Amino acid sequence: SLRWLGFPDDDMRIVVLQDTNLRIPHAVLAVAAQDDIMILDNQIQEVVSHRDIVHYAPVYSINEQHWWIHIPAR
Repeated sequence: SLRWLGFPDDDMRIVVLQDTNLRIPHAVLAVAAQDDIMILDNQIQEVVSHRDIVHYAPVYSINEQHWWIHIPAR
């Protein structure tokens, strides 16, 4: 649906992360939009900015062309 709406593939990534509250792995869709990264998450009813989610620790991201390892900030 996001592709149909015009979002480029390069602006969308699946992010595999650790939910630090529940202590379980989880995955979300991150979409770059308007100088922000919006998170689509089946555990949250709204689309939210990545800045508003503090209990997720990203591990790696993928899209159709690339993958990225996330290194924790110290």
